[in-house]
Amino acid sequence: MNNKLSKLTIAILSASSVGFASQGLAQENQELEQADDVEVIEVRGIASSIAESARLKRYDSRIVDAIVAEDIGKLPDNNIAEALQRITGVSISREFGVGESVTIRGISQNRVELNGRSTSGSGRGGISLDDFPSSFLKTVEVVKSPTPEMIEGALGGTINMTTVRPLELNEPLVAFTLDGEYADKAENWAPIFSGAAGTNWDLGDAGTFGASVVMSYQDRTLRRDEFFNLVTPTELDLDGDGTSDQANTPSGNYLVRSQNTVEQKTEQRERTAYGLSLQWAPKDTDAFVYLDINTTELDGGQEAYSVLNDSKDYSDLILDNAYGDAEGQLNDFGSGSVFVQPKTWADFTTNETSSNALGGEWFVTDKLKISGEIAYTKSESLRTNSEFNLRPISRAQYEEDGTVTEHLFTLTMTGDGSQVPGIAFSDPDALLNPDNLAIRQFTHQRYYEENEETAIRFDVEYLEPIPSFSFLTKIKAGVRATDRDYELDRYDLRTNGSELKNLQTSVTYDGVLRPTWVDEFNESFGGFKEVNHSNSFDQSGISGNNALTHYYVYDGAALAYDIDGTYARVQQMLEGSNYELVGSLDDNMVRNTGSYAQINEETQALYTQFHLDFDKLTAVVGARYVKTDLVSNTFDQSGEYDYSDFLPSLNATYSLTDETILRFAAAKVMRRPEFGELSPALNVDNSLVTGTQGSYQLDPYRVTQYDFSAEHYFGDGGMVSAAIFYKDVKSFTVASSSCQADPNTIEGQNVTEYVNVCLLDTAGVSQADVNYVTGDQDLAYVEAQRDAGLTGIVIDTDVNGGSGEVTGIELAYQQQFSFLPGMWSGLGISTNYTYADSEQPDGNPLLDISNNTFNGQIYWEHAGFQVRLAYNWRDKYLDSQDEKRVRPVGALATGIYNRTNPDEPFFDPTLGNNYREARGQFDFSASYDINENITLVANAVNLTAEPITQVTELGSIWQYSEADRRFTFGVRGRW
Repeated sequence: MNNKLSKLTIAILSASSVGFASQGLAQENQELEQADDVEVIEVRGIASSIAESARLKRYDSRIVDAIVAEDIGKLPDNNIAEALQRITGVSISREFGVGESVTIRGISQNRVELNGRSTSGSGRGGISLDDFPSSFLKTVEVVKSPTPEMIEGALGGTINMTTVRPLELNEPLVAFTLDGEYADKAENWAPIFSGAAGTNWDLGDAGTFGASVVMSYQDRTLRRDEFFNLVTPTELDLDGDGTSDQANTPSGNYLVRSQNTVEQKTEQRERTAYGLSLQWAPKDTDAFVYLDINTTELDGGQEAYSVLNDSKDYSDLILDNAYGDAEGQLNDFGSGSVFVQPKTWADFTTNETSSNALGGEWFVTDKLKISGEIAYTKSESLRTNSEFNLRPISRAQYEEDGTVTEHLFTLTMTGDGSQVPGIAFSDPDALLNPDNLAIRQFTHQRYYEENEETAIRFDVEYLEPIPSFSFLTKIKAGVRATDRDYELDRYDLRTNGSELKNLQTSVTYDGVLRPTWVDEFNESFGGFKEVNHSNSFDQSGISGNNALTHYYVYDGAALAYDIDGTYARVQQMLEGSNYELVGSLDDNMVRNTGSYAQINEETQALYTQFHLDFDKLTAVVGARYVKTDLVSNTFDQSGEYDYSDFLPSLNATYSLTDETILRFAAAKVMRRPEFGELSPALNVDNSLVTGTQGSYQLDPYRVTQYDFSAEHYFGDGGMVSAAIFYKDVKSFTVASSSCQADPNTIEGQNVTEYVNVCLLDTAGVSQADVNYVTGDQDLAYVEAQRDAGLTGIVIDTDVNGGSGEVTGIELAYQQQFSFLPGMWSGLGISTNYTYADSEQPDGNPLLDISNNTFNGQIYWEHAGFQVRLAYNWRDKYLDSQDEKRVRPVGALATGIYNRTNPDEPFFDPTLGNNYREARGQFDFSASYDINENITLVANAVNLTAEPITQVTELGSIWQYSEADRRFTFGVRGRW
């Protein structure tokens, strides 16, 4: 169409100049802005957005994919991660069904930047993508092949989010979006609002000044239901003939599920975000100065419950109707002498992040441009972990003779594994009768985390061909220095140095042991409630009734939102006992000095890159050199480490025709270890079963990567492309485990999940070998070992390991069928496919990499209507290793734990492999333009309510997880 550039079009066309665009695109944009009437694609609508994404990809010198806003404040999806999953080679991770982070070509160690600079979160990568409002953005780039000017630290790619600068606006802008989002499991409506306004003023001789402001608010409630088991390979005689039966596993052992657990968590998340951009350009000088201020605040809480049953004696299985399935998993069996543990818990992080920058650029001459920026990013967070747990205690036994014994019963589990199993107890009131549930534990931890970085950069560009080297069209060089401080501090609730756990067996009044039963506690202090959601596991389905979904627990809302009130109730309960609490909750929070970590990291980087033009062949070639100086402090020790990296890169583009181009890229990239991996501070879980410890002498991940692609462009935004890539990954960080002796384990270790408790050869002596119980040793055995000082804590220490690789293919196709008649001309399609194959040092694939990933979306636009149906599918991938609930299960199914020592018997590096099963998801969106200013919008996420299942190395399901379908209805306006 022939019209003047719209204000949004110019903003989009300027996107790459805000980031790191190629010279060709910058020149094209300049020519477009100077023209009175030009043929452009106005970015308003799905087709225009997809076409503009193809244009940005086409004219960039790097291998880049982009998402472009369909209108002011409207990415194709309401969440940045969910929008990025439409890009070739990108997969996402979800939390409560909401896109949270991405992997790029199978690598999760990526950078998230805002206008080309760092953002701040709890880790290296930057802000979580679900914490930054998508309504703030005009484009999101995924850069897969870096150039030397780009900040180091991305192994898979860099996600660069760009916002509109006020001087890019031709006229004043006001825009807003008001949505209501319904989450079907939480049965909650949530308000979502975003607004933007901007303009600029001609100040005459004082130049031009512009300002824009954006604001976003969201208050949503979501729920997640999970059911999972401990899985143990076990030799069984099903028919009782004295001979072990053979399951369909390599060892013949059956995969027996125990520790049946239901977790149901409702999370309330409130997010408020602000953005302010100021920009000034002097008159008659080609320069500008800008100030960007962005802040995001996250608050909320969780109401979470975990209900677990376990066998007191693992050998008393009831096998009357039991059978093994195709994966060797045992179905339709029972267990005697089981007990239940209802737990109320909350672990939520409230944080405030900011990203601020002052910078500018100046064309000193027509050939020489200088630019600089000072940026400050900071993230402050408070992470709280709280628990209020119960234990089944036989009240009748206690009242009869004063002994404290567990209330035991039998269990029957039915189903073929395709759905959540049915669970029935011989005592139907096992989880509902407060007479037999006693107060066991109340814990509260606070983690204060702060991560801030100050970065200064200065760049120089020479923009004219060099005499005698006409092919050298531009030289760019620069320096960047950063100073980063990270600190983690932890405080735990203690009374006289002790945790408030095992209260049912340790609280005495006047020297007499006495548990407190739930009905007594509730009658005196209140706080308990019955939970029975009507839509529990309605996506996965349940094989009959599951008693674990109907239970009596301490109110999670009181634990999440009124921790002081919960403390007061427990304080009243313990008054006059040996655990008596004096003072407030804050008075009894004790600093955990063993967990303290403080890291200072300084980096200095310099780069030079050359832009070459040989007519049909153009290239950007150069190198970046970066030095890292690290100081890592714990509460009582300090260590220093430094290293340097030389990172060359090449991005070459060859134009076969005006519409077809070939690209080749090669680069070395690096990624520093996460902060938790760099601190030698010891972090041990509340159960004193596992812990982690880092090392400040870790080297960074280092990757050498190669890319080759072919791209053909046609019609109005049509594109077909193919790419192959290879990544050679060095300096893997892997966990080295040991069994550490600790005197606290004798009194405080929780051995309920006894298969995860390591055993010591000698009491009080730590050892490198990690030994667990064998199949014929049960909970009673481990309890006896603990009481004898022969159990330890499994400590995982990160060390640099071997190498690995990722190889893959990417295919993409998009087209608008504008050649079709009438209303059908608004039909279009966008699809892509990625194949990736990977291997890490132990022979397993890399985490988070699916061999096959497919994205497809079909859209239609006509007469103000826009409709889009999108589908995302990825096949099974390795989600975690050495997962404690499936730790005994590997390819051999022996049940003997040896995943690290190939010289010992039964070595199996697949032990504990946890895979996320293949899954597809439909998302839908529609809108209608009432007029040029007002649009009605609707969206649906996970339209068909697809659950998530986790499987073992042998393919048996051990976890079912499901979250809300989300439906959004709203109105969008722009003037």
